[in-house]
Amino acid sequence: MARPKLPRSKLPRPKLTRSLIAEIFARWQKMDPEPKTELNYHNPYTLVVAVALSAQATDVGVNKATKALFERADTPQKMLEIGEDRLRDYIKTIGLYKTKAKNVIGLSQRLVDVYAGQVPDNRDDLESLPGVGRKTANVVLNVAFGQPTMAVDTHIFRVGNRTGMAPGKNPLQVELNLLKVIPQEYAVHAHHWLILHGRYTCKARKPMCQNCVIADICKFKDKTKPAD
Repeated sequence: MARPKLPRSKLPRPKLTRSLIAEIFARWQKMDPEPKTELNYHNPYTLVVAVALSAQATDVGVNKATKALFERADTPQKMLEIGEDRLRDYIKTIGLYKTKAKNVIGLSQRLVDVYAGQVPDNRDDLESLPGVGRKTANVVLNVAFGQPTMAVDTHIFRVGNRTGMAPGKNPLQVELNLLKVIPQEYAVHAHHWLILHGRYTCKARKPMCQNCVIADICKFKDKTKPAD
């Protein structure tokens, strides 16, 4: 698949060469050849729901809430049968659950009315669904349809800036920079390698630089040192 066309607006210049960026992804690939999302889902529809529910929530928390839900409702038609009130009971442990329940019912209704119950495989149609923004659409396009998109959350935003591979003042700048510099052979799995690195190694408060396989390449100035 061809890469998406990028806006011509000037982006911050990466601090790493393309060869060094390729080396970063080569190391991540060696460690984890087939990275996967940590959200549990059954099909493209339940993936859309899970990702929409994950905003300002942890994957672990979403998985706990959706285990019983997805056993009962794994299609938009079944979700509409549950209805908004009962859906709230399933997801009440998740932050903003009332708004999210309304959005899940809304997106389910639109999928039934406009898309014959099928999740569309393009950004414009996905973003027309209630509660689905650019980041959620990018995750669905990548995970469900294998497209080389880049969903920039707080982890990827941090890694892009800290490493110097994709600096940016906002998530969109980081996303566009990443799409420019990531070698094509790593593009499909890049989102997962980045998010897992940010979640488990390049943590916000206390990055584990002493255990980082790309510490010698990373441009982060405040690397943590091994304990004596």
